[in-house]
Formats: sequence, C-alpha cells, structure tokens
Amino acid sequence: MQVDLRTPWWIGAVRIPTRLVLAPMAGVSVQAFRRQGRRFGAGLVCSEMVSCAGIEHRNERTLGYLRVGSDEHPLAIQIFGSEPATMAEAARMVEAAGADIVDINFGCPVKKVTKTGAGATLLEDPARAVGIVRAVAEAVDIPVSVKMRRGLENGSRACLDIGPRLEEAGAASLTLHPRSARQMYTGDADHTLTAELVERVEVPVVASGDVTSRARAQAVLATTGAAAVMVGRGAQGNPWALREILGEDGAGPSREEVAAELVLFVRETVRELGERRASSFLKKFYGWYLGRGRFPRPFKQELVQLATTEDVELRLLAAAPGAAELLERLEAELPTGDEILLDMPISIYGGG
Repeated sequence: MQVDLRTPWWIGAVRIPTRLVLAPMAGVSVQAFRRQGRRFGAGLVCSEMVSCAGIEHRNERTLGYLRVGSDEHPLAIQIFGSEPATMAEAARMVEAAGADIVDINFGCPVKKVTKTGAGATLLEDPARAVGIVRAVAEAVDIPVSVKMRRGLENGSRACLDIGPRLEEAGAASLTLHPRSARQMYTGDADHTLTAELVERVEVPVVASGDVTSRARAQAVLATTGAAAVMVGRGAQGNPWALREILGEDGAGPSREEVAAELVLFVRETVRELGERRASSFLKKFYGWYLGRGRFPRPFKQELVQLATTEDVELRLLAAAPGAAELLERLEAELPTGDEILLDMPISIYGGG
C-alpha cells in the first residue's frame, strides 16, 4: 500500500505538513540548506547539533548566529550534552530562539562526542538519558524529540529498551537510525528495529537511514509503520531527491537548474556565514551538486580552486547561461521577514 507522504502529521501540538524530514547534519545543516529543504518539500527541517557545554560556558569559538527564518517553520533545533540541568537550560534558549521543537541527540557516534558521555553513549546509560529528556521536557513548552541509534555496538537492541522510557519521560517523538555507533555509516540500516520500536511506543517514530528514493521511502514506511522518513546524505547537493521521494517530480534537474540552485545556495551561505567562512564551507557542496553526471568531473576541481565565491558564481553562470533567469526567479520567490538571532556556539563535531 502506497503512503501519501504529502499528508500532515503531528509532533505534540506541532503540525508537520509532509512526512519527509530533513536530517540534522553537522557541517551541512546551515540555514541555507534548511530553507532549501523546505522549498523542496521537507515537512520538518533540523539544525545541526548544538553543544550545550558551549552554551553554558561560552568557551567555544562562536561560528555564527543560529538564525531562525520565517520560512523554516516547523524547525527543530538539536542539542547534545550529558548533564540534565545544562541540557534544560540550552533547551530554554533554543525555545527562545524560535524553534518549534527541541531535538535531543542520542545518536552521534563521533568519539569527540561519545567520550564526553553525550550522543550515542547515552543509549548505554538509560538512567541519565531519561533524566535528560525529563529535564528538557519540563523546561520548555514546545515538544521534545529524540534522535538515536540502535546502540553502541553491532547487534545492540538498546534503542528498544530505552525508547518507551524516553516516551514516559516526555519525548513527543523518536527518530531511529538503526545502525550502531560502531558502524558509523557503513553497512545497512536495520529497519526491523524501527518496526519493533513503533510497536513499543505510542508517539510517532521517524525512520532514518538509507532513505534515498521514493521506492525506498515507501518500503520503509510500509514495513515499519513509522510516521515519517528522514533523509540526510541523499539530499546533500540534491534537493531534487526530496521532490522525487514525495512523488512530485521524478525527472532529474537540468544543468541550468543545478547551477541556479547552487548559486542561490552560495549567496545564502555567504549571507549567513560571511565570505571567509563560507568560501571554505562550500567547497564540499560543489562536488555534491555537480556530480551524478551533471557536469564534467574537472569542473568541480576548477570551482574549488577559485579565490572567491563571486568567482564561483561567475563561472557557474558562464557554464550554464540559462541559469541566470532561473536564479532571478528563485530569489524573487524567497520570502522576506525578520529573523530571530540567538548568539550561541555551534558544534563542529560530526552528527548522528
């Protein structure tokens, strides 16, 4: 049976207009990425994870303001840490920043995070994990969601034991990426675990992992009973994948469409991060956008070596002259409105 991913669902009192969630990804999920995801049909977008210790001590290099734009809602801001009181205070701050949902990271497998007792480590410390969720849920009026892996080790079923306890502590939704922390991103996501989790809890479950096409999304939803699917790496430099998953447009983009979207992404990222940071940050995106046979392989290397983002724009528009008209139309359609700016350190660690 086909599931209509364009139907709404709810996390607590927050209405999510489609059953497609854009994953929180460190070093990727800047505002430009989230806004693009919303334009292409993601019902919920998520920030990259934010360090609660950095918020508390103000001792991390501030990488920029966390911006919440009017066109991002509904938006989840993801936090990570290991102390309930610190997490609760961070949750209050992200609620003040305009988030619709506060998401807690119990999934990050990166050693810099797990060695502090945060991320996926908390799946093996259920009492602390429950304490964190309870403290956060009591601190804010917006819904609390939790993103987790199956556990630390291959074959772990920790997520199934802890899931109902997190729900009882106040989680309004759970996202499961059914790989172990040890697996990182290798092997296959075992969505039989997702199906088991759905059976054990009453709150909506989001299925994450290996959702790269409409057929795969439909298969995961049909076999697990999950409320929605989460797309991560498949959307990097490829927002058209979101439309394909929703069933709106199965055709790939033209070269002009790719160039126009990339130039817009470059401009929005420069606006957010500034030229110096954006110039370095964007380099990985060139390969993501220009791959899949869209442009000759040497073209990506040419862009990476250019000195400024303005040079990149000029080269892209020269390579696809028809992109200029599309770009003008895209920029005209961007909503204008006030942003809420929250001065907080953004994590440079890897996401889960």
